[in-house]
Amino acid sequence: MNAPLPKHLPPEILQRETPQALIDALKSRFAERCSTALVVREQHGRDESSFAAPPPAAVVFAESTQDVADAVKLASQYSVPVIPFGVGTSLEGHLLAVQGGISIDMSRMNRVLAINPEDLTAVVQPGVTRKQLNEEIRSTGLFFPIDPGADATLGGMSATRASGTNAVRYGSMRENVLALEVVTASGSVIRTGTRAKKSAAGYDLTRLMVGSEGTLGVITEVTVRLYPLPEAISAAICSFPSIEAAVRTTIEIIQLGVPIARVELIDANTVRMVNAHSKLGLREEPMLLMEFHGTPNGVKEQAELVQELASGHGGNAFEWASTPEERTRLWTARHNAYFAAIQSRPGCRAISTDTCVPISRLADGLLESVAEADASGIPYFLVGHVGDGNFHFGYLIDPGNPEERAAAEALNHQLVARALRLEGTCSGEHGIGLGKMGFLLDETGGGAVDMMRAIKRALDPKNIMNPGKIFSL
Repeated sequence: MNAPLPKHLPPEILQRETPQALIDALKSRFAERCSTALVVREQHGRDESSFAAPPPAAVVFAESTQDVADAVKLASQYSVPVIPFGVGTSLEGHLLAVQGGISIDMSRMNRVLAINPEDLTAVVQPGVTRKQLNEEIRSTGLFFPIDPGADATLGGMSATRASGTNAVRYGSMRENVLALEVVTASGSVIRTGTRAKKSAAGYDLTRLMVGSEGTLGVITEVTVRLYPLPEAISAAICSFPSIEAAVRTTIEIIQLGVPIARVELIDANTVRMVNAHSKLGLREEPMLLMEFHGTPNGVKEQAELVQELASGHGGNAFEWASTPEERTRLWTARHNAYFAAIQSRPGCRAISTDTCVPISRLADGLLESVAEADASGIPYFLVGHVGDGNFHFGYLIDPGNPEERAAAEALNHQLVARALRLEGTCSGEHGIGLGKMGFLLDETGGGAVDMMRAIKRALDPKNIMNPGKIFSL
């Protein structure tokens, strides 16, 4: 634990050569679907993180699994890195070409291949976004619940083991991906898992690939679980006199076994930013934003119990939203919190965190971190999927001010170190990418990271699959 601060910063960028012969071969195979235009490369060389690296040498727009396999085979022939690209919403530098190479854009592989309502499953290409999938299955009475906020692709969400606001009830991508098709580092195509809900057939390669962040292969097909749309849905907001009061309420909700679907914490800073951005009039106090799924009677009972628990901690100004339009208004404000924060300080970048702790330690982890952030003087926002112990600080820094960046990195380091002391994790959903490689070593120990390296070397001996992410080789 207590890794030196530089371990959280991006490693030294060591570009590997991309031979002109590879570019020529890619252009021959893909024609206009292989671009070396600077504007296209720059678009595929940045994400929502505060990290920077040179853009990839070329971008290939894949339209089929065979396209991906052919591109990877050519890259392997020249030992050139391959970086999958979805829509660029990652927050830890996952898609940056820190060792050069080519970006494979999966956005054109965006078909829903099969919907199986009887089995509650769907098979999709990796470029399908979560909103697109839900739109296409709406008539079946089913929905896909994983909601990380951004309209991310299912391939990217699988690669980063995404979760989001519904995870407290429905789990993360770990629980909701049944099977994958993957192009390996040699360019071969493998399938992991089936549409069956369980299996004891050998190593769980699906779980190995989910969360591997493109370092073991390129996901080209995803089979996901679906769920029946709840008969009744109700959302509510409740303001509290303090963050501690909101957190204590959340802990009681979870420990009493209330099957709440969503429970999100927004601090007063964030409420103020969201009000300005979304033209709302929410009380500028710490707030819980909640959602209940089930039968009409079940939802009513859940909501009444939660309101009673909240009142015991000073919760007030309950506002109920039962129509789709009202719920959308509330959740849109929550999902826009990141952009509201960025716009509150023009020209800033956010250094974002996503630690997760056992629910019983949530108050300890949050309150100390809030006190440190307040004392620093750096503007910040705080949101959290607190129903499962996951929370996010975003420190808003001037990217041209090294003192501010150093202070924000120090806050981030202290927050993660605290989460690890509380038996939590350095990343509840964003992944490791560039930003948390040192923290991963702190969390898992050298032996576990050595095993990860051994798996990486066995499956990717040339180290071409998104190298420089998760850990260094």
